[in-house]
Amino acid sequence: MLEDLISERKKKLERLRAAGIDPYPARTKKAAPIADALKGFAKLSRAKKRMRLAGRLLGFRDQGGVVFADLRDETGEIQIVLKKDNHKNFEFLKSVLDRGDFVAVEGILFLTKKGQKSVESKELQLLAKSIRPIPTEFYGLNDEEARLRKRYLDLMMHPETRELFRKKALFWREFRDQLTKEGFLEVELPVLEETPGGAEAEPFTTHHNALDTDFYLRISLELPLKKLLVGGYEKVFEIGRIFRNEGIDKEHLQDYTQLEFYWAHHDYGDLMAFVEKMYKAVVKRVTGSLATEWEGKKILWGKKWPKVDYVAAFKKANRLDPLSASDKELYARAKELGANPEPHDGRGRLIDLIYKKTVRPTLIAPCFLINPPVEIEPLAKRTPENPKVVERMQPMACGTELGKGFSELNDPLDQRARFEEQMKLREGGDKEAQMLDESFLEALEYGMPPAAGFGVSERFFSVLMNKSIRETTFFPLMRKEGEK
Repeated sequence: MLEDLISERKKKLERLRAAGIDPYPARTKKAAPIADALKGFAKLSRAKKRMRLAGRLLGFRDQGGVVFADLRDETGEIQIVLKKDNHKNFEFLKSVLDRGDFVAVEGILFLTKKGQKSVESKELQLLAKSIRPIPTEFYGLNDEEARLRKRYLDLMMHPETRELFRKKALFWREFRDQLTKEGFLEVELPVLEETPGGAEAEPFTTHHNALDTDFYLRISLELPLKKLLVGGYEKVFEIGRIFRNEGIDKEHLQDYTQLEFYWAHHDYGDLMAFVEKMYKAVVKRVTGSLATEWEGKKILWGKKWPKVDYVAAFKKANRLDPLSASDKELYARAKELGANPEPHDGRGRLIDLIYKKTVRPTLIAPCFLINPPVEIEPLAKRTPENPKVVERMQPMACGTELGKGFSELNDPLDQRARFEEQMKLREGGDKEAQMLDESFLEALEYGMPPAAGFGVSERFFSVLMNKSIRETTFFPLMRKEGEK
């Protein structure tokens, strides 16, 4: 059936070419946005001045000597009316036009008897012939896999999907505006690295033919940005793509956009005040409100965000002190919770597995989770009061992490020791443990000023939209169609 429809449309292509009409012209006259026609409709229709519009035909209703069609561009939709009296090739046009074709129409704006805003076509030009028919009712409406795989159809048929991604553009624009206003310099750094660092994640590898060397796709923006602090910059940020070879779920993608900024002569206390203000501005700009909905719950972003102590919350949820419990006790608790610990997991991984099962799901209202054990954050400074915990803060809401920042570790000897501990975990089988980066350690040895660093990914946007992160990505990576 589909093959027959495609074959019929290909025959129309032949007829168009035989008639001397290029179905895919390289040039066309400029057309006005449909939104302009709708906004100034009363004045323009009274003036009876020709207007040129262009877009896709999404409806085609043949009533003999008159054809009604719906024309849509990025800005709006209007009805076009083709009359036999206005087009010498009227019958030919009817025979070759289809739903899905791109056309440009010149005509007069008018109201139909039913009060519908329309344009009476005086001239019509085919801009692109559609070979594959658009589904009358998009078959993937209730099938997430189909919608994501053929996102162009989702965008074509659903204005709300197009609006979602306009909001996502606003999301990153507001972050950029806030940081630029505060004097931060936006930079762009390499995606390929000799040593991946800045996060605990398994990297992707690739081969550089010209250098005949294997490289990693970056898993974080952190270490190169901190090298810029060594070089003399004091406020830097990047919004860029990072890549992590990890599992797929509603919060995780393998490649995604992340913002990181680094701020010399500040600490995680300064970060909390700055980030809370910035997040509220982002929420307001994207949603128009400081109250959103997530899984049936109302999330109030406008209130003052409280601080939740990681160790205290962990103790309360597990009756276990993460600072003094033995590795055996932590492993047993993780096993009890169904967190699937591995025999090679170190203390940091075990604590994190337990936290994700017991503490994280309870943090629904916006807050900051602060001061976790040192084992789970190799790049943060220890607190002066307790060297077993570090000065890290995480904005939390809706049962998940919505960013992470800390007072940056700038002691090269302490940093080397922590990297060495991570390398022992890697040697024991932990593919996500951090690698020892000699290039970064050498930079630290020249001296890096005290600094605060922070990162936030597009997960925050997906939470604001109350959707899975794949739904808020244009073309998420998926298995090939038909593969299981």
